[in-house]
Amino acid sequence: MLARDGPDEDWVRRAQTGDRKAFSELVRRHQKSVYRYLLRMLSSHDDAMELTQEAFIKAWQALPQWRPEAQFRTWLFRIANNAAFDALRHRKLIEFVPLEDSFDAPGSEPDPAHQAQVTQEVRQLDVSLKKLAPEHRQILLLREVEEMSYEEIGSVLSLNEGTVKSRLARARAALMEIRARSRS
Repeated sequence: MLARDGPDEDWVRRAQTGDRKAFSELVRRHQKSVYRYLLRMLSSHDDAMELTQEAFIKAWQALPQWRPEAQFRTWLFRIANNAAFDALRHRKLIEFVPLEDSFDAPGSEPDPAHQAQVTQEVRQLDVSLKKLAPEHRQILLLREVEEMSYEEIGSVLSLNEGTVKSRLARARAALMEIRARSRS
C-alpha cells in the first residue's frame, strides 16, 4: 500500500492497473483545486461540480494514455480547462464567480472596519476580473490562484513558456488598466 503523501505518479501507476482506490486518492488530492478553477471560470456551482466530475471521468478513461513525462496535475487541469472552454463556447456566456464566495480571507482579523475594507477590495477586483477576456482570466487564475509555474501553465494551455510569460504580462496589464479606469 502506498503512503497517502506519496507522489501522484505512484498513485497514477496503480490507477492505470485498474486500482480504483488509487484513483480515488488522486481525486481526493485534486478535486478542490479543479472545482475552484472551474467555479471561477463558469460562475456556476452546479456547472463547476458537473464539470469537475466530468474531468475526473475523462481522466479515468484516458489514464492508460497518461505518461510520466506529464505531471498528473497539469494533465488533469488541461482536461478541466478544455471542459470549461467547451461549456463556455456552448452557452456563449462568460462570467466570473464573485471572489468573496470563495475568498479565504485571514480569519484572525477581528477589526470590522478592516474586514469591510477587504471585502470591498475583493468585490472591486471581482468586477475588474469580469471585464477581462477569458484567456486573461484563465492565465491569471492558473498563476495567481492555483500557483502553477510557467511550465505547468504552458502544459495546461499547450503554450511555450515565453508565450505564457507574455500572456501573463498582458493579462496583468489589462487588469491594472481596468482597475485604474474604475478608480477614475
